[in-house]
Amino acid sequence: MSTPRIAYQGEPGANSHIVCQQHYPAFEALACASFEDVFAAVRAGEADLAMIPIDNSIAGRVADIHHFLPDSGLHIIAEHFWRIQFHLMAVPGASLETLKTVHSHVHALGQCRRIIGRLGLTTVISGDTAGAAREIADAADPTQAAIAPPLAAEIYGLEVLARDVEDEDHNTTRFVVLSREDVRVPAGQGPVVTTFVFNVRNLPAALYKALGGFATNGVNMTKLESYMVGGGFTATQFLAEADGHPDDPAVARALEELAFFTTDVKLLGVYPADPFRATLDA
Repeated sequence: MSTPRIAYQGEPGANSHIVCQQHYPAFEALACASFEDVFAAVRAGEADLAMIPIDNSIAGRVADIHHFLPDSGLHIIAEHFWRIQFHLMAVPGASLETLKTVHSHVHALGQCRRIIGRLGLTTVISGDTAGAAREIADAADPTQAAIAPPLAAEIYGLEVLARDVEDEDHNTTRFVVLSREDVRVPAGQGPVVTTFVFNVRNLPAALYKALGGFATNGVNMTKLESYMVGGGFTATQFLAEADGHPDDPAVARALEELAFFTTDVKLLGVYPADPFRATLDA
C-alpha cells in the first residue's frame, strides 16, 4: 500500500509543511510551487489531501484562495490553527553584526518590522519564507539573512541568530484541509463549522434579506467576505462560515432562506471546529 500524500504550497520548511507534519505525520508532504499546483495535484490524484492557508490574524485573508475554492471541485474536511513562529537565520559563521540584508516573503517581512529596523537591514522579497532560507544557504554570504520558520533552518543547515522575531505574539494562521471526497462530519459529534459560497445580485437590501434567516434562527455567522466575480460590478460572491451543521434545524432553515434570496449557493465543507476556536471566546 502506497504512502498517502498531502500537498502544500511552498518549499520544504514552510509553515504549511510544518502543519502537515504536525497533523498528518503518516502522510508524505508534497511541495508545490503555487496554489494552483496544489489544487491540481489533489484533483489529479497525485496527492490525497491539500493543506491550504486561508486566513492570518495579522495579514487577513490569503490572496487568491477565495477565488480558487468555489470552482476547485475540492471539499474542506478539516481546519487547523497554527501559531506562526519566525526565526532570523543565516549561514554558519554569520552574526547579527555581519548582516546587511534580510530575505523573506513580503508578509513575513511586514510582520517582523521591529528587528529589521533595529538591525538596519535592507529587505529583499522572496517567493516564500522557506524559499528565502534556501536562497541564503545557496548564496553562502554572511551578510545575508532569512526570516523563516524554525524547520527551514534545520533543512537548509542555517544557524538561528534570533528566535521568535515576529512583532506580535498572536500571529496565527488558519489552514483548511481539502479532499476530492465530500467527507462531512456527522451532526451531534461536537462543534461544527459549515463553509459555503453564494452570489447576490447588486440590488438594494439583497444581502440583508439573504442573511436574515441566520439572525432569526439564532445561527452564529463567523465569516462573511465578498469579492467580485466575472470581472464585473453587477454581482458579488460571498464566502461565509457559520457555527453548526446543515442537519441542525436552525442551520437548515437559515440556508433555505439564504437560497431563496441568492443564486449559486454551494457548500464547500462541513467539518469539526478546531479546539482553538474555543479559546477565542474565552
